[in-house]
Amino acid sequence: MNTMTSTSTIPGFVWAYRLLPGADKPERLSDDTDRAALFGGEGFLWLHLNLVDARIPAFLEDTPGLSEAARLALTTHETHATVTVDEQMLFGTLVDFQRDFAHNTHDIGWLHFALTDRILITSRLQPLRCVDRGRIMIEKNPARFTSPLDIFEALVVEFQRTLISVVIEIGEELNTIEDFVHGNTSRDERAQLPPIRRTIVRLHRHLRTVLSLMRHAAASDDEEMPLGFEDVAGRLTGRLEAVEHDVYALQERARLLHEEIDSKLASEINRHLYILSIMTAFLLPPTLVTGFFGMNTSGLPLSGGAGGTGYAVGFILISMLLAWWLLKRVDIL
Repeated sequence: MNTMTSTSTIPGFVWAYRLLPGADKPERLSDDTDRAALFGGEGFLWLHLNLVDARIPAFLEDTPGLSEAARLALTTHETHATVTVDEQMLFGTLVDFQRDFAHNTHDIGWLHFALTDRILITSRLQPLRCVDRGRIMIEKNPARFTSPLDIFEALVVEFQRTLISVVIEIGEELNTIEDFVHGNTSRDERAQLPPIRRTIVRLHRHLRTVLSLMRHAAASDDEEMPLGFEDVAGRLTGRLEAVEHDVYALQERARLLHEEIDSKLASEINRHLYILSIMTAFLLPPTLVTGFFGMNTSGLPLSGGAGGTGYAVGFILISMLLAWWLLKRVDIL
């Protein structure tokens, strides 16, 4: 065992809970808890770590019950979801939403986890919404959690609930854009819609990945998966499939709204081109008249009389009336 980590505080410590079946309150452990007491004792442990501390890999080297692959899953900085079932352990990376001190965000975060029958270890770089809500649930009602798998299920359920709230928020933003697009207003919504579409596409991509991983994990050999995981995976897959339909519908709605904005913009451009074409048609005959009388050639009509300019103005007006008559005749006006 590494003597440095055994005598110092737990590196990257965020919180640790020990839960005993039937207990009214969880036991919250401090960051200076002895390693033997941390991973020993009755009940099961949830340890949450911050990956900014570079000592975490050394601390996890001798963690009882964890394989090398599970330890690597806890310390990786990769940004894609994975769920692996091996030797009755569950480990990998889940998608979550980042949380700052002032408000919740739509930014994607990553929760790394490793789960055995007595230990759940999670790690992250940024504060995450669902993990914090899971901690609150444990403090309020610890009796509902009888194993680390129950906490894992609760974290995924909170992710699904957060997805629903994000879908509602984005739906309200799309409602606002639709009101301007279909209303009598000149406001340009082209700058507001693309960031929303990027968020929806990212959510849909990560959600489909998690769904696929859950299905593959549930199809593993019974001897490999933790006890009860097949039922948990089935419930989580059903929940995620329900919200996946909502996210897909939101993606289609945003796409159609983008097409509507493009159509409205194209109509506006065509209207401007139509006005310019009409102005060109009206100004072309007067331009020909002025061009003709502006030639520096001999024998130019009306150059010797006193009323030549008046006649030229009359020709211009007549040419404009003729252009108007022709446009009306061919139903352009």
